[in-house]
Amino acid sequence: MNLEYDSIVPDQIPTYRGNLIFTTEDESPRYASQAILNEEILQQDPAVIQGIIIEKLESGLNQSELLIGIDPGQRIGISVSYFGREIECGLYTSPEELASHVAKILGGLRAERKLVRIGNGNMQVAKQITTQLNLKFCSHFELEFVDERKTTKKIKNYNKRGKRDMLSARVIAQREGYRHFVLPLSRTG
Repeated sequence: MNLEYDSIVPDQIPTYRGNLIFTTEDESPRYASQAILNEEILQQDPAVIQGIIIEKLESGLNQSELLIGIDPGQRIGISVSYFGREIECGLYTSPEELASHVAKILGGLRAERKLVRIGNGNMQVAKQITTQLNLKFCSHFELEFVDERKTTKKIKNYNKRGKRDMLSARVIAQREGYRHFVLPLSRTG
């Protein structure tokens, strides 16, 4: 995850000056002035781990908002922001795989507001993603279909490794669109 860290022994935890401590439950001190994460977090998706770290380090200035931008198409770009910071930028080829991944993120992070914005450039793929998300994530979230005109940036070497699709997803995440509240199937029948 490209994080810098210091390696210390359990006896050094009380005097450690860092912001976050990652340790085993057995070695975790009862009281510490820093936020503490235990090793069971490693069972989560990497984007969820980064989100939890940001959540622990957040000073409370930003709203607890999970914002996911999706650029549907043959290659599906995704951008995920939590507490105003991008925690993931990626590329998928299958709406089902993307929906499974997004469902893990929606379920793994405790945001006050969960918002998924999908570009309207390919509504067939966008509706597949929406249907799959509704089936895989059993709680409510907000969904917006966003006008994705002028979201594609011109990149040297055309679309090297889907970079253009990921950047488009980032722009889509920042635009507002027509809002739907998606309720779980258990509540809608």
